[in-house]
Amino acid sequence: MKRKLNAELWDKMHYLFRDFNDRMVHVELNYDFVLDVDALKTVIICAFEKVPVLHSKFVDKKVSTHWEVMPYDIDEVLTVSEPENLQEAVDDFLTQYIPPESHIQMKFALFIKDSKSTLCMIENHMCMDGGDLKYFLKSFCENYTNYVENGISPIEYRTGSRAYTDVYTGFSKMESGVAQRLFKNINARDDHKFPLTSDSIRDASFIARKKFSDDVLAKLKTKGKELGATINEMLLTAYFYSVYELADFPASDQVMISSAIDLRRHMGSVDDKGFTNHTAWMQCAIPQRGRDIFETVQYVVRSSNRFKKDKFMGLYGLPLLNFGYSILPHVASEEIIKIGYSNPYMAMSNIGVLNGKQMSLSGHEPIDAFMSGAVKYKPFVLLTATTYKNVITLSMCVRGNDKDKEIVNKFFDLMEKNINTLIDE
Repeated sequence: MKRKLNAELWDKMHYLFRDFNDRMVHVELNYDFVLDVDALKTVIICAFEKVPVLHSKFVDKKVSTHWEVMPYDIDEVLTVSEPENLQEAVDDFLTQYIPPESHIQMKFALFIKDSKSTLCMIENHMCMDGGDLKYFLKSFCENYTNYVENGISPIEYRTGSRAYTDVYTGFSKMESGVAQRLFKNINARDDHKFPLTSDSIRDASFIARKKFSDDVLAKLKTKGKELGATINEMLLTAYFYSVYELADFPASDQVMISSAIDLRRHMGSVDDKGFTNHTAWMQCAIPQRGRDIFETVQYVVRSSNRFKKDKFMGLYGLPLLNFGYSILPHVASEEIIKIGYSNPYMAMSNIGVLNGKQMSLSGHEPIDAFMSGAVKYKPFVLLTATTYKNVITLSMCVRGNDKDKEIVNKFFDLMEKNINTLIDE
């Protein structure tokens, strides 16, 4: 008999997002030594056996959905090569797309060049979000090291519930009851868009990146403390100011950018939980650009604080989504939810700090590390931020053309200019 896994609420929602993005999460880790390929294969196999959703296909029967655990070949999961052009090989791998009906939902590539290793990974966002992927990487790297150095079976991964209702476990019984009755959808709509070219069948996926010098983070922290703003709010401020300039929005226009929030803030312990998604959006709206970027900071902080003061931040509408998926056939639920759901045209996800020690393999911390969100389909965009060894990397994954690459790179130049204005005054 075929083994089936429940399709949880966020699995279904990310499946719905197929109209907006490719749902892939991207990771690149660079090491100054050559990994043991046979050991790497063993560690991957053990990970897949402990986390069966990674070798499952998503089954959409129109009436209902579920995951079906499938057999797989390790050579489908991991490819190993010694490319002439490393960056081209990395980009080609990272811009792949894994269909939800595939037998595997995560792929690895090991590129070996000049006695160094680049380990890349892509995974279907339906399986887990950035928060859980960071934990997965930590466990994966620990398992590799323990297996290579001590012969310990590499099977130490969290397992357990993947249900969205776990977000209520940190509340009291009364608070949980209130949270589970928050049917109101508070998402607003904003028609301002990042100024990409029109969608075309000839468009192809690309990843654009911008690194900042290692003193920028320290200066952002210092200036942010002075202004009463977090690092996230400082980056959001630069995003707002830059997109006003890039798209030539009237300075008097109200503009909205959605910022990802980790719903695990509402949970108790996650030690007994499986890998899944617990991410929602905080809609940051500013009434106008501001006379200068420092007034923009004030608008961003004011908007963020309105959300932060709410004990149930990010939980509004979840009961409504669950109700929608529960009472109707899946195909009908999707159509109803599409009517009420407002996908943000512009968004930011600050995945945060990537810990070098936690991603160490056999005593070698990565030389460099990078993680990015999904490839967005125009006109939607997602700015992703990660920090490694105090270096901030901004990235955008877009399905577009060479002109779109120019536009995104111009945006990054504006981000650099505006961040420097924030920290140098």
